Amino acid sequence: MTELQALFAALSAIVLFLYGLQGFSRELRVTGGTALQNWLASVTASRWLGFTVGAVATAIVQSSSAVTALTAALVDGAVISFRASLGVLLGSNVGTTATAWLVSMKLTGVGPAFIVLGACLSALPWRVGIAGKAIFYFGLIFFALDLIGTELRPLREQPAFVAWLELAQAPWLGILVGMVFTALIQSSSVTTGVSILLVQQGTLPAEAAIPIVIGANVGSTSTALVASLGMGAVARATATANLLFNAAGALIFFPFIHAFAGAVVDSAGDPSRAVAWAHLLFNVTIGLVFLVALDAIEPRLSRWFLGPMAARSAARH
Repeated sequence: MTELQALFAALSAIVLFLYGLQGFSRELRVTGGTALQNWLASVTASRWLGFTVGAVATAIVQSSSAVTALTAALVDGAVISFRASLGVLLGSNVGTTATAWLVSMKLTGVGPAFIVLGACLSALPWRVGIAGKAIFYFGLIFFALDLIGTELRPLREQPAFVAWLELAQAPWLGILVGMVFTALIQSSSVTTGVSILLVQQGTLPAEAAIPIVIGANVGSTSTALVASLGMGAVARATATANLLFNAAGALIFFPFIHAFAGAVVDSAGDPSRAVAWAHLLFNVTIGLVFLVALDAIEPRLSRWFLGPMAARSAARH
């Protein structure tokens, strides 16, 4: 296989993974879209409940992009307030770490079983058929991840690919790569999954993968930003706040990223598990810091993005 063929095979597997993620998220929203909206709408009373709901919803749907875009839409419709949305956004960053854990535990081999089960169930009557489609796409996610791992293995012998990985080992460049790649493909799960697969193959050190997954957190905010362009000012403020939270988190961690990555790798033992732990610790730490400080942060964000009068109006909804 030539270098170009290997590259296109790997890219095709990544596209298949992305298709599986989108299909799984879509089928879950078709099955329980109204329930998910009502669930998110119930979080206005407590930032902690919003944080929990955002984390759980994202872990189930396997897409922080879908949850943050839906949150912006609910804010635009005045179903939830700007303040309530911030807790959901912070929680969604924690929920998106579920993909990293599933890949690090090497569960990709279960994909074909879920694909067959889902295909069989989808032929049954309506409600079971819809659930069958979700199961099919869930299996496709893991099957595609397994395929990505297979297709990336020959690239370890390609000088250009190795040289690119060596460049990405600089922390600032790793964060940039994760951010840009995620913004382009609109999925931090793909970036995180591929990074962990490369670590499992011994192609990428865990210390280099950790900045990439942190950068992926920042890049994942692009979906809500794009979705909010056609919405009102409060929805745009929600999407922008999501970007600021994630970017601020990356900047806070950046001076300590070498020490942080080294400590997690030493403690975790397994390199791929270390990336999953680092991803979780980063998002939980940043989420809790901003959540505790929300009383001080939210009024400032409201004034910056909405102005004094609009901020008071948004707070009443």
